[in-house]
Amino acid sequence: MSKKEHASETPATQYLRAHQVAFSTHLYFYEEHGGTAVSARELNVDEHAVVKTLVFENEAAQPFIVLMHGDCKVSAKELARQAGCKKVEPCKPEVAHRHTGFLVGGTSPFGTRKKMPVYLEKSILDLPLIYINGGKRGFLVGIHPHDLLRVLQPTTVSVALEK
Repeated sequence: MSKKEHASETPATQYLRAHQVAFSTHLYFYEEHGGTAVSARELNVDEHAVVKTLVFENEAAQPFIVLMHGDCKVSAKELARQAGCKKVEPCKPEVAHRHTGFLVGGTSPFGTRKKMPVYLEKSILDLPLIYINGGKRGFLVGIHPHDLLRVLQPTTVSVALEK
């Protein structure tokens, strides 16, 4: 596949520009259900540095975002405990789309339709550079992880499980 020379604007890139976050754009060939393994392979980067944006909800069906390393899973039990909830679970794709305005596979924590709490896996902050969805399938942005703290004001958690 030939890659486009530049990525089109998305609500996520508009948000990043509005908040003066420096970012690089990275287009790749999106594969259905390929996840971060495909984006890491296509961009030739470590999957641990590819951060996935997951939409969860608590027992009251209130949505929130979890940012996790691409090569890890979220411990829902530990996340519920650290977030002070009885129970948390991933949203169904159509529910996540309704909350964020992004299609699953293109979900970004930036420029979501609704403002939601964000939980950030603490070890992401140890990375020199992360790749996170830029608001559409096949499009990641490279940013410094500490910019997440500034623009999203997340709660840091330690809920990563190895895949």
